[in-house]
Amino acid sequence: MDSLGRPSNFEDKVAQFKMFPNDTRDVIFLGNSITAGTQWNELLDMDNAVNRGISGDTTFGVLERLDEITEGRPAKIFILLGINDLARNISNDIILRNYSIIIDRIQKESPSTQIYVQTLLPVNRIFKRFVNHYNKASHILKLNKRLQKLTNQKKVNFIDLHPHFLDESGRLDIQYTNDGLHLTATGYRYWALLLKPYL
Repeated sequence: MDSLGRPSNFEDKVAQFKMFPNDTRDVIFLGNSITAGTQWNELLDMDNAVNRGISGDTTFGVLERLDEITEGRPAKIFILLGINDLARNISNDIILRNYSIIIDRIQKESPSTQIYVQTLLPVNRIFKRFVNHYNKASHILKLNKRLQKLTNQKKVNFIDLHPHFLDESGRLDIQYTNDGLHLTATGYRYWALLLKPYL
């Protein structure tokens, strides 16, 4: 476990997740606020789409709560994690190590689950609200490349979202965000479109 703490609502959210029923048909979206920010079942028109995003969460937090995810033996898990780790200056090596453990545990604890690792989205520093997250463009690119290599090694699915959300300056396109980090409704609609082939 890391020593950086958890989001203030972490325990409450995990307790809620444990309270909800599991189904082997579940398609789980696992991540931080970017994942937490939409109603996946409505966005995708899928009754079995399940939101397991917690705002502010990190790869360490997901490792801590992964039992709740794997115990239901879901059909698919879509993972998007890492930007909050980078904002806390956790190294790419540690983030990759945590990703590797997450994948290994899912494969061991729920072997029939299909795993989809999504690349980190770009950020846009013209906004002023999330300054610790913004100046991470090179880290994000390097981490995404290493995630691709990791998914090849682990034989899990890789979805490269990052280039689809870039503007001509290599930043998160302002048509998809209003704070440089999180997505607007337009951003989520686009993300859903990109995910359709994998659902």
